Amino acid sequence: MCGIMGYIGDRPAAPILLDGLARLEYRGYDSAGVAVAHNGTVAVRKAAGKLARLREMLEREPLPGTVGIGHTRWATHGQPTDTNAHPHTDESGRFVVIHNGIIENFLPLREELAARGHRLRSDTDTEVLAHLIEEEYRGDIVEATRRAVSRAAGAYALVVLCAHEPGRIVAVRMISPLVVGFGEGEMLLASDIPALLPHTRDVLVVEDGELVVLTRDAVRVETLEGRPVARQRLHVTWTAEQAERGGFPHFMLKEIYEQPRALQETLMGRLDGPDSVTLEGVHLDAAFARSLEKVWITACGTAYHAGLVGRYLFERVLRVATEADYAHELRYRDPLVEPGHLVVAISQSGETADTLAAARLCRSRGARVLAVTNVVGSTLSREADDVLYTRAGPEIAVASTKAYLTMLVGQVLLTLHLARLRGALAAEATRHLVEELTLLPRKVQEVLNHPAPVEALAREIACCEHVYFIGRGLDYAVAMEGSLKLKEISYIHSEAMPAGELKHGTLALVTPGTPVVVVLTQRHVYEKTISGLQEVKARGARVIAVAYEDDPEIEKHADRVLRVPRTHDFLSPVVSMVPLQLLAYWVARERGHDIDQPRNLAKSVTVE
Repeated sequence: MCGIMGYIGDRPAAPILLDGLARLEYRGYDSAGVAVAHNGTVAVRKAAGKLARLREMLEREPLPGTVGIGHTRWATHGQPTDTNAHPHTDESGRFVVIHNGIIENFLPLREELAARGHRLRSDTDTEVLAHLIEEEYRGDIVEATRRAVSRAAGAYALVVLCAHEPGRIVAVRMISPLVVGFGEGEMLLASDIPALLPHTRDVLVVEDGELVVLTRDAVRVETLEGRPVARQRLHVTWTAEQAERGGFPHFMLKEIYEQPRALQETLMGRLDGPDSVTLEGVHLDAAFARSLEKVWITACGTAYHAGLVGRYLFERVLRVATEADYAHELRYRDPLVEPGHLVVAISQSGETADTLAAARLCRSRGARVLAVTNVVGSTLSREADDVLYTRAGPEIAVASTKAYLTMLVGQVLLTLHLARLRGALAAEATRHLVEELTLLPRKVQEVLNHPAPVEALAREIACCEHVYFIGRGLDYAVAMEGSLKLKEISYIHSEAMPAGELKHGTLALVTPGTPVVVVLTQRHVYEKTISGLQEVKARGARVIAVAYEDDPEIEKHADRVLRVPRTHDFLSPVVSMVPLQLLAYWVARERGHDIDQPRNLAKSVTVE
C-alpha cells in the first residue's frame, strides 16, 4: 500500500529518499513526506498531493543530513491532508515515525495518551506510535520501539528515527512488507525492491514479527522478543520494471496474489469478538436499522457485481427489501427512494461519475447514503453520510481483482453490523460467520497455491470465441463478474446468466465444444443448477465447474472442475471468484493481449 524509504550513509539523504519514493509511485498515494536527522534534530517536510509538491518544498527549504526516512501515504485513517501526511512525531519532534498498515487499537491508545496529557495533532492511527515510543524511551530507541509495538495491535510496517540516536534507524514488520538494501558504507530500507535498485541489488527481506536496526555499515535482525535472526541476503536480478511488479509478469497477477493480505486488512480491527462487528465511519444506530424498510445498492461494472452479492445478503440475512441498480440506470428512472431508505453506493475510486450522480439524487430525496470505497478522501466518501473503506490498497491493473474481493467482504461486515442492530441473526449463526470470515485470507491463499489446473484449462479455451457463465443466487453474481473478467482482458465474447434462464433463449447458441462455466457452491439450489448444467451438456457443451473441494458429485457432470475450499455459502463468492480471475488472466496471456491496459478501457470512469 503506502511507500516507505529509509537511508543512512554518507550521502545527502533527502534526494535519495525522494528518488526512492518516486520509484514507488506505482503503488498509489495521496501525500508524501520526509524526515532528515542533522545536528541533533530531526526536521520534517510533508504535504498532501503528489511528490512534485514535496520536491518544491524541499527546494525552498532544503534538508541537510545523511540519515532520513520518507513515506508516501495511502490513507486509511484520516483525510489526505498536510497534517495527516507522514512522518509523524511526538510533541517534542525528537521521535519520528512512518508507518504502513493499520493499528487496530489506536482509538483506546489515543484516549489513554490524551488522558496522560499528550496532545495529538492528526487524525491518523500512526501518530500514537510516536507518542508511545516517546513514553517508553529510556535512552535506547530499539528497546523503546520494542516496548511500544508490544502495546499496539494490528498489521503494519513501522520505521523510527530518533534525534537522540541519529546513527540508527529502527524498523518493525508485522505483515506489511519491508526490504533492507546493502550499499557500500550505507544502508537502505524500503517497502518494495524497486526503490533500492539504483543503489544496490543485494537485499534482505524482513519477515513478520522481526525488528531491524540499520547503521551505516550493518543491519541487525532480531525477533520482537530480542532473539537474533540470521538470514542470507538475496541478489536481485530483476529489471526495475519487473521489480515494480514484485517479479510478476503483470500487475493484474500480482494483485490477484495480494488478495489474502488485502482481505486481512479489510477485516483488521473490525471483528470485535466472536459475535460482533465494529465499523469505523459507519454511524448507523439501532433505531435506524430496525426501522429500515428498503435498501438500494448502486454501482457500475465490477462494483455492481459486488453489489449483487450485497443484495442477496441483505435480503437473506436482514429480511429487508433490497434493489441493486446500475448507477446510470437508477439516476434516470425516477426511483421511489424515500427518507429512511439506505443507499449503498459502491465505487473503488470513489470518483465514478454515474455512481456519484445516483448517490446525490438519492440523498436529495432524503435517503441515507453509505459509501463503500477504497479511497479515503474521495468525492463519494466526502459526500456520503457513512463510509466503509475496503482497504484494498492501490490497484494498478484496469481489471479489478482485490478491490472486488474486499468490496464483498465489506458488505458482509455491513450485513453483520446491521443484523446485530436489528436482532436479525442468532448469536450462534453470527459466530459461525465471523469464524469463517477470519479464515477467508487463508482459503484464498489455498486457491492461489494450486494454479496449474487453471493454467491448463486456459490453454484449452484460449482459441474459443464464445464462453458462457451460469449460476444461481450468489453463484450467479460470481458468474457475472467471472464473465466480465474474461471479456475485458481476453476479448472473448462472454455472457453470464442465471442457470434457469438458459432455456429461455440462450440455449440456442450452445453448440458442441462451447465452454460453459458453471459456479456451484449454493447448496439450497445445487440440484437446480445441476439441471441447467445437464441442459448444456446435452447440447455438447464443454462444462467447466467451480465447486467446493469436498463436492463428491460434480465430477459426474462436468468435464473440468476447479476446486475451492469449503466455506460458509454466504462467503463463497470470495473463494469461487479467484479461479475465474486466474482463468481470465491466463486466457488473455495465451492470446497475447495487454493484460494490465486492455483496449478501450480505463481504471476509473469519471465521465458519463
